[in-house]
Amino acid sequence: MGLSFTPEMLVGLPEYLTGTSRFQNINKIITYNAAWREEAYEHLRKLLKYMREIDASDLDIGGPGSNNNVWYRIYGIKSPNTEMPHYTNDEVTAILLSVLSDDQKVLLFKNKNVDLSVGMVLEEGERPSRFRSDIYYESNVLVGNFRRINQNLFKIETLGFPQPIIQRMDLQYEKSGLILITGITGSGKSSTLDSIIDMINHNNDAHIIIIGAPIEYVHKSDRCILRHREVGEDVLSFKNGVVQALRQDPDVIIVGEMRDPDTIARVLEATDSGHKAFSTLHTSSAVDSLHRIVGEFPTREQERIRLRLADTLSVILSQKLVPNKEGKRSLAKEILSVTPSVKAAIRNQNINEIYQMITEGKKYGMITLEQDLFNLFKKGEITKEVALNYSNNRKRMQQLLTYS
Repeated sequence: MGLSFTPEMLVGLPEYLTGTSRFQNINKIITYNAAWREEAYEHLRKLLKYMREIDASDLDIGGPGSNNNVWYRIYGIKSPNTEMPHYTNDEVTAILLSVLSDDQKVLLFKNKNVDLSVGMVLEEGERPSRFRSDIYYESNVLVGNFRRINQNLFKIETLGFPQPIIQRMDLQYEKSGLILITGITGSGKSSTLDSIIDMINHNNDAHIIIIGAPIEYVHKSDRCILRHREVGEDVLSFKNGVVQALRQDPDVIIVGEMRDPDTIARVLEATDSGHKAFSTLHTSSAVDSLHRIVGEFPTREQERIRLRLADTLSVILSQKLVPNKEGKRSLAKEILSVTPSVKAAIRNQNINEIYQMITEGKKYGMITLEQDLFNLFKKGEITKEVALNYSNNRKRMQQLLTYS
């Protein structure tokens, strides 16, 4: 069963209205009838509550691609859920609009997409659960994705990072430098970054500025004072957020994503001026991350960027979530710790030599993705096929598995 008010809502919706005009009319209808908007919002709350109950990471709703089903991703597998109601396109529109502010609706109708964070109390007496949402157009109807933000932070010690790397990430051991968390969408970058922030927050007396699009996990200040600035709400862009942060007396600057050359340049300037900075990239390895950063700039600027990167980069953590034998997912990672040899390789355009340095850099806390996948295989957590399929260097992975 969908929304109880659907028949009455359709009375006020001419059939010829489509797209934005139809969405705006539905918005007027549920705005003027608070009980209907509340019902639509309650349906979304139940969908998100169920999402938590089944330990799903993502929810998708709406559009012809959904076949009127609600879809959930559980341990990396996305499938329709037969226990949830089937919603019409107009019902999905009412449900999605019920969670948006007036400003967010303006952005949605103008850009045909809006990215936002949602805080919602799923059970009475709980603190709000948080979700990252993207609401957009598909075939001229409104659809949405909601990603659940884990409210229970992982302790940094439980993530399997070597102690030398944990120390490089902690402000009390290194006061400056750039640390990158990289991986494809859904690889756990945000969770890892939040664990690092939590460690710094409890171990140091400092000021942390977090710039996100949107803000996902909201940290509570402990020994650190934490500022959360959301792009679009509190600051116009990542670049502006970094520039402004330098005038706000920070010790640590967290940049949700380095999406463009301007943001990358500003982050490098921030670390060059003695600050500690963390950011993310959608790359699958340390070497790919270095190539991506340098390649974002015109040829005439690449040498300058490469030299600055060599001077400021501290650590790259590249990670994947791989299916394990329990039907869940395990964290596999590649770690580059920047040593004098790595700095020289970056400066001298010998970036492709760095993979071998990672292979041989265990004493510095380094490990290749293939070595870590091999360790997971030896522990019995994953199969040989998973190790091969999720490796970046399949030939090297095969060698490890064959000659072990």
